[in-house]
Amino acid sequence: MAKRIKIKRKQKTFWKRVRFKYKLAFFNESTLEEVWSFRVSQLSAFFAFLLIASILIAVTSLVIIKTPIRNYLPGYLDVEVRNEIIQNALRADSLELMLGRQARYLENVTAILTGTMTVDSIYQADSIAFVTANYDIPRTENEDKFATIFEEDEKYNLTSLNPNPIASESIFFYKPVNGVISSHYDFEKRHLGVDLVAAPRESVLATHDGIVVYTGFDQNYGNVITLQHKNGFVSIYKHNEALLKGVGDMVVAGEVIALVGNTGELSTGPHLHFELWNKGASINPEEYIAF
Repeated sequence: MAKRIKIKRKQKTFWKRVRFKYKLAFFNESTLEEVWSFRVSQLSAFFAFLLIASILIAVTSLVIIKTPIRNYLPGYLDVEVRNEIIQNALRADSLELMLGRQARYLENVTAILTGTMTVDSIYQADSIAFVTANYDIPRTENEDKFATIFEEDEKYNLTSLNPNPIASESIFFYKPVNGVISSHYDFEKRHLGVDLVAAPRESVLATHDGIVVYTGFDQNYGNVITLQHKNGFVSIYKHNEALLKGVGDMVVAGEVIALVGNTGELSTGPHLHFELWNKGASINPEEYIAF
């Protein structure tokens, strides 16, 4: 009982001390007249401090959320700003490339007009416009012997009798993305390409020079882009996060055309589904590209 009485007395003393009001007064120094005064307790001072702190936190939060200041804080950079930064970086790279080509073009024109450039020193500015120089270089005696022996050995080669070979000679295919094959080409299972697992938003490269003939979104395959190449080749890139080229754009081998993504219902993770076709028939990309 004594302990309970002591506890109750301490509680009463605590609440009495907290609720006890203090008087704060301001006096005129010359006349010692009371100018202004007010009464405040520890409890009311605590609630006032809590209210002011809450208002400051709310105002600070609104300023961060509603103003561009949030872009300078870690974790507040939204998706639209990130996409815009990536697009600006890609535009800057393309602009730098075009300026380099323009500078080389002007150097070539200047050298041609001044007569200081020879024909075999012309620089190939891009893969669409190229120089078809034909030089009649006489063969040496060793070259004639080698050509004679080679023609004799290949005289009965049956592959020369194939009327419709796949025209892959003199064509070098770029690896479309830096990744690992997770699923191989299987015609019987109707898997007409290879799946390459790569990091999200990894650059997808054009496998060869060509023109964009299709871009769009498919429910199963997500963002798809298709390129038409020479000799009847067509390359298809599926499940992309973003497409960086439009229909009718000319691209060169190794140029960035899309970003690796995880779009479409048939996608189970960030990867690129890559297909290669020739004259309307699907072919195994692993026979032409070293992945």
